[in-house]
Amino acid sequence: MNKISIIIPVLNEVENIHKLLNYLIKNSSRENITDIIVVDGGSTDGTNYVVQAFDTSLNIQLVSSAKGRAKQMNSGAKYAKGDILYFLHADSYPPKRFDEHIIKEVQKRNNAGCFRMRFDSGHWWLKLSSWLTALPLRASRGGDQSQFITKRLFNKIGGYDESFAIYEDNDLIKKLYALNEFVVIPKWLKTSARCYEKHGIWKTQFHFWRIHLKSRLGASPKELKAYYIENLAEA
Repeated sequence: MNKISIIIPVLNEVENIHKLLNYLIKNSSRENITDIIVVDGGSTDGTNYVVQAFDTSLNIQLVSSAKGRAKQMNSGAKYAKGDILYFLHADSYPPKRFDEHIIKEVQKRNNAGCFRMRFDSGHWWLKLSSWLTALPLRASRGGDQSQFITKRLFNKIGGYDESFAIYEDNDLIKKLYALNEFVVIPKWLKTSARCYEKHGIWKTQFHFWRIHLKSRLGASPKELKAYYIENLAEA
């Protein structure tokens, strides 16, 4: 069938979600997209009203879920009608004709993968970090690059591990690499550098490195969450 369901987890994204949904509609073919599922984890800023205001003929669906990206994305996958799931953050914009690029990879039997990524920042370090996402290394992967995966493979590996409050994307990517089921599409997605701008580039990068290191050394999902809350959680 090769049809895509786009799944977007949100929490208080009123400033981003309208722009993103318009972008997705404009830069993809309705023939390739069965539905766009926005999974709200309890927004209080009116995000849900923005989504509900879209024309119902565009197949944009709002569903509610317990808070937590892993829980929200798994919830969205249950509603998906397409045979390809495309998980996308609310502040990330995939390349034009992203749907065609994803379908071409699946037709080549590449069942999971992502795009290269650029930050919307001119800072030299973030430019370098963006360039590193073009390398074929698992260490260069992350959820901000978005994630496509066939529904069959997603169900086979059990979806996202909901014990992870953070780092759920990297856990899924680790499983896919272990199965040799990952490809990086050589097209560029643009994502927001808002976390770096909020906390400072060097502080944010340092703590992200610590989280990666802690995970590699065997830290539990609970320990990773505690570290993130202490050092990078939103005020």
